[in-house]
Amino acid sequence: MSTSAQTHDHKKIQKWTEEREGIPAKIKSTGKEEDDGVIRIHFPKHSDADDRFEEISWDDFFKNFDKNKLDFLYQDKKKDGEISTFHKFVSREK
Repeated sequence: MSTSAQTHDHKKIQKWTEEREGIPAKIKSTGKEEDDGVIRIHFPKHSDADDRFEEISWDDFFKNFDKNKLDFLYQDKKKDGEISTFHKFVSREK
């Protein structure tokens, strides 16, 4: 059975991402000056769209994440038990 969890804990998000060889990123050409634009967790090994993403620091990622009051909805494992990379950003409930 697959289940999802939701958090805004920076350490949990970073650990989950790094365990799956993901990186903090932004979509190129979506920000202005100090604004990082649209943030994402990018998995370079699973994507052929590397040219759309630009790696950013965890500090910049979390500054944008908190400023926009986001939560991280994620899945640890798929229904078949395989490690999952499913995630999305949702509005923080509190």
